[in-house]
Formats: sequence, structure tokens, C-alpha cells
Amino acid sequence: MRLLNCLLGILVAVVGFWLIWGTLAPVVVLGWAFVVGIFLWLKPESITEIWAWATLLLGLESFAWPVVLMIQLKGPSESLPEAEMGTILSAVVLGLFASVFWISFSYGLFKRAWRTDQPLSDDEPTRTSISPSRNS
Repeated sequence: MRLLNCLLGILVAVVGFWLIWGTLAPVVVLGWAFVVGIFLWLKPESITEIWAWATLLLGLESFAWPVVLMIQLKGPSESLPEAEMGTILSAVVLGLFASVFWISFSYGLFKRAWRTDQPLSDDEPTRTSISPSRNS
């Protein structure tokens, strides 16, 4: 089950990487898949942590997407056409929204993974129900 989740996490991170860069050589995308695969196989100790790391990578890729797009659209002139400005604005809004969502989602998964790894402490108060006693 861990292998399946690791493979799906790799797929998520690699598709995000491929969507950012688009025209990269397949060797670079496969190299990224290999690096992410090694990391997701060795670092996380549970399935929840695998998905926490995969969604964190996707959030960071979503954050980098508008920056990469701005670098790709930058031409020799100082001003950009209005259509390219609209594309950059859409990328910034969608990239910011997606990155906040995925990073927040990974934060919740990290909190869940780290909470379940902690043993329950004996200091927690036990709940007792108090029922009124009847004296006859």
C-alpha cells in the first residue's frame, strides 16, 4: 500500500512540475520524478506523510508557476502586450490560490501525521459521568 501511495505522490509532483515548465526535455522530467521518488520513499514514515510531502511540493510548484511564466514571457522590450499581461495576472491569481490551498492542505496532513505518531499521555483527565444519587 505504501508503494502505491508513493507512486501516486510521485505522479502528482511530476505532473505539477511538467505543467510549470511545459517544454522541458523528458529526461529532465524523469530526473525530477526520480529525485521525488527517492525522497518520498526514504523520508516519510507513513502514508499520511507521503501525501503531506507530495502536496507540499505541489503547493511550492503552484507558487513558482507565475514566476516561471513571467520569466518565459519577458521579451526584449520593456512593455508587454495587453494579452500577455492578462495571462500573467491570471497565473498570479490562480497560482497564489492553488499554492495557498495545497500548502494549507499539506500543513493539515503534517499535523495529522505528527499527532498520530505521538503516544497518548497519561496526564489527560478521564471523564466520569456524575449521576445524582437517590437517598431513600
